[in-house]
Amino acid sequence: MLLTAYPEPIFDLMQPFNYFNYFTEIEEYFWRKRGAHLLVSPLDWAIVETWQKAGIPLAAVLKGIDRAFESWGRSRRAAAGRPLKSLAYCVDAVLDAASQAQELARGSGPEASAASPAKEPFPREELKQYLARNQARLRVSAEKHRAAHAPLSSRLDDTAQRLAEMAPFTDSPGPLDLEDLERRLTILEEKLTATLQADADEETLLAIRREMDRSLAPYRRKMSAEQLVQLERQYTQKRLFERFDVPRLSLFYLTG
Repeated sequence: MLLTAYPEPIFDLMQPFNYFNYFTEIEEYFWRKRGAHLLVSPLDWAIVETWQKAGIPLAAVLKGIDRAFESWGRSRRAAAGRPLKSLAYCVDAVLDAASQAQELARGSGPEASAASPAKEPFPREELKQYLARNQARLRVSAEKHRAAHAPLSSRLDDTAQRLAEMAPFTDSPGPLDLEDLERRLTILEEKLTATLQADADEETLLAIRREMDRSLAPYRRKMSAEQLVQLERQYTQKRLFERFDVPRLSLFYLTG
């Protein structure tokens, strides 16, 4: 399953905050395995988000992709010349690799799992610019939607103000608590998502649903009901943020 394999994110099994480059690494690796530099689909993006939010280590994802391509290479579809087109085919292999990584970590003892002091993953000025850039984009989007989507506009203004209040965080003399910042940004994203879903008209939501159903159709039989619910949530969130030109706030997108 996409998330239930890891009830809590397993950051102790990952290099500190390497998931800020998580999507780019997976995207580029998948391109190389396919032998074609093509944009991944919204479905693929949503799948990567579910892995990231579950805390599945990057190494486990890449190992799972390798195994999925090996399996595909033995299939009739590959023999017929059909390429592996989506990360959805890799889901089971990635989860198997993640489970193995977790078991190995449990058996490695406290000495092997002891973490060395972590360096900050990116310059503070880059973080400050990221927050400021999103604040500006939120205010532009708020103005754009002020007439037709007043509740959304108000939420965007409020979120921009919250980001402005976070700015002093980047000037802290001690180590930055990025996990706490990420939690705060995730809460803001969740509030924005709720407002977007409430404010979007039925036709917009219906169009997203139709697109999602077409994308998921070939893979529904391979996924559990819980996997599908979580993936649909991620997919819908991504499309709504794009539709209303709202920036994603998570530090996951800082290097995107």
